[in-house]
Amino acid sequence: MYRMFSARLVAGLIVAVGVGAFGVQADEEIKIELPEPYYGGTPLDYFGSNLEEPTYKKRDPFMAPAGTTNVAKGKTVTSSAGSTNFGKLEQITDGLKEYQEKYVVELPKGHQWIQIDLGKPSAISAIVVWHFHAAERVYFDTAIKVADDAEFTKNVREVYNNDHDNSAGAGKGKDKEYIEKNEGRLVDAKGEVAQFVRLYSKGNTSDDTNHYVEVDVYGIAAK
Repeated sequence: MYRMFSARLVAGLIVAVGVGAFGVQADEEIKIELPEPYYGGTPLDYFGSNLEEPTYKKRDPFMAPAGTTNVAKGKTVTSSAGSTNFGKLEQITDGLKEYQEKYVVELPKGHQWIQIDLGKPSAISAIVVWHFHAAERVYFDTAIKVADDAEFTKNVREVYNNDHDNSAGAGKGKDKEYIEKNEGRLVDAKGEVAQFVRLYSKGNTSDDTNHYVEVDVYGIAAK
């Protein structure tokens, strides 16, 4: 009985702290602005043992606490690469998600990451990433981590990883590879509180470079 009471008390304290710091309220559907789909491009000729079955139905609504917004909009983006092959890092959080090349940012070959500084700790409900959607592609060894500091040494948590065989050398993941499309990839971050979001990849089915069109981070910033 005492153990049950203590667990309920702790849970209540967690909720109370969350409400006080982030203004958490009842859930509602988050509104994700989607780019127009592109119906051209080269058909994908790839099969991997970790590739999920493609689905052509619309993504189900994603619910998050009322007041959730894209806290990454206009925020600073940095990268493991010294420079981009084309495009500018600030495009990744500028809100523009169309398929044309001018909206695409290309990083060099190899295991690269981009990092978004949300400006302050935020309770993150979901992260949506658009790597490329002008053709069917799969991006390899994609992972998403969040942390309290820019160096990723404090309270690092992994919220997505589809590197099932540890080919990037950063640890095995349990998520599936997927085919890019205009909906982007939505990752449930389950309310993790962090200021920094880092996204990794290591080439794709078309070439060895890495691409980003846009990253949305839906959350509530600390007051």
